[in-house]
Amino acid sequence: MPSTRWTPFVTVAAVVEHEGRYLLVEEETADGLRLNNPAGHLECGESPQQAVVREALEETARAFTPEALLGLYLSRFTPRPGDDRTYLRIAYTGRVGEPLPGRRLDAGIVRTLWLRPEEIRAQAARLRSPLALQCVEDHLAGRRLPLDSVYIHPSLWNENGMNLR
Repeated sequence: MPSTRWTPFVTVAAVVEHEGRYLLVEEETADGLRLNNPAGHLECGESPQQAVVREALEETARAFTPEALLGLYLSRFTPRPGDDRTYLRIAYTGRVGEPLPGRRLDAGIVRTLWLRPEEIRAQAARLRSPLALQCVEDHLAGRRLPLDSVYIHPSLWNENGMNLR
């Protein structure tokens, strides 16, 4: 009998605020240009914290240093008939450095933007995910959890401490 087990897509997101503005990326999607927190999928053999550092670097060309876990978020996305996905987003907040010289933005990322919360709210229809705004709102509300709130079992890595890939 075929399996019908539901499996969510696991993503990570970096929520970065500096002087009242939040770092977003503008990216090409099947639905046109959309705004999002720097975010992407968790890959096999990496912790969520490693994934968010990697994704932020790929999408912003800036090194991201996580400082706190912002939260876990679930959202259902049904853009077209027959395309029904649920996303589990693991969001971190932290800081970024200056853009790294010679580092290109990931394919599909058009540019990075620093927007005030009211600018993000005003462009809610352009957000790739409703979770992008919710993460900003939670950051503004002061939500912070310790980084060690996400436990990583040693089985994620092989005996040499290297990522499984």
